[in-house]
Amino acid sequence: MTTRTTFADQAADPTAPALLLALASAGTLGAALFFQYVLGYAPCVLCIWQRWPYVGVMALAVLALLFRRRGRAGALLLGLCGLLLLAGAGVAVFHVGVEQHWWAGTAGCGATGSASSLEELRAQVMAAPVVRCDEAAWSLFGVSMAGYNVLISLALSLFAFAAARAAWPMSPVSRKAA
Repeated sequence: MTTRTTFADQAADPTAPALLLALASAGTLGAALFFQYVLGYAPCVLCIWQRWPYVGVMALAVLALLFRRRGRAGALLLGLCGLLLLAGAGVAVFHVGVEQHWWAGTAGCGATGSASSLEELRAQVMAAPVVRCDEAAWSLFGVSMAGYNVLISLALSLFAFAAARAAWPMSPVSRKAA
């Protein structure tokens, strides 16, 4: 007698979504590193901040793979991936706003304040980062890397939330109603 596997049964296993999130995060981070080390586009402070959620998602996705058979642990870890990616999208939106001059960047984005002496001015210039946050180093079709990161992070966060919801264990009665 063969047992038919339904979509709900397949979606309840967080293995494939966790693997996809880990690979997509590694690919996005790899692309950023390619732009930096191969193409020579130095990142600004906000660019670096946008990389950290992907590192966190890779770690959480590996944990989700390890704990996929432990009740709700896999689903919870996928949900945390979604939250991290949403936070990354927020940083990317902030960066796009800085690039578009909608608002000012952080103190790490460039020299702020005014110098009252030549020595203070020299100290500010020497302490300022080489790469400015308010200038897009690269764009395609008018969208900067930060803009593409908004889209990637939002898409992956939606996927992570949907996968977490599908992986959340349900009783047989609620599974039939879904």
